[in-house]
Amino acid sequence: MTVADRKARDKENLKSLILNGAKKLFLERGIEQTTIRNIADEIHYSVGTVYVYFKDKNAILHDLHTIGFQELGNSFKDLFIIADPMERLRKMGIRYIKFAIENAEMYGLMFNIKAPMEFIEHSEKEEWNEGIGTFEALKGTVAQCMEKGHFKGHHLEPLAFMIWSLVHGMCCLEIRNRTKGVKFTSPETILSDGYQEFLKIIENH
Repeated sequence: MTVADRKARDKENLKSLILNGAKKLFLERGIEQTTIRNIADEIHYSVGTVYVYFKDKNAILHDLHTIGFQELGNSFKDLFIIADPMERLRKMGIRYIKFAIENAEMYGLMFNIKAPMEFIEHSEKEEWNEGIGTFEALKGTVAQCMEKGHFKGHHLEPLAFMIWSLVHGMCCLEIRNRTKGVKFTSPETILSDGYQEFLKIIENH
């Protein structure tokens, strides 16, 4: 290993250390309550060292949200061998819900916190590639469903957006405990029950 290779490896290791420290604090304290100084203290480095790698907290949040999308994408990988696109669509929703509920803080960062989008707006990165990739994966599966004769009379992009929005909305209601506040008959199963009812609707089209 050359000196340059070693320096590059050390740089990536320290960047990962910062991100892991930030993620730990976000999960423990919440995003709003975590500062750059907290992160520096957590990893036992100076505040200045953190700023060498990230210009501000939004930059850290953006990189973490990218990691979240990578993890979400990894959870879908084995589904793309399913030949029947409708069956794949059903299971994508189940995996999506599972990821959101089991990774509530990360999910919030990926979809509900403004910071990652603010980072994009003020940087050279002009597109939300993480969100685009996720939507394209869904849209591709919906397109294959339409090729098989499903969803006649519907338009691909708005239909895929509707599916995404509905499942996302159910996840957010569950994560924020709104499903508890409504006093459903079975609040502990309303999310899965609601998703099954949604599947019955789309399977008939």
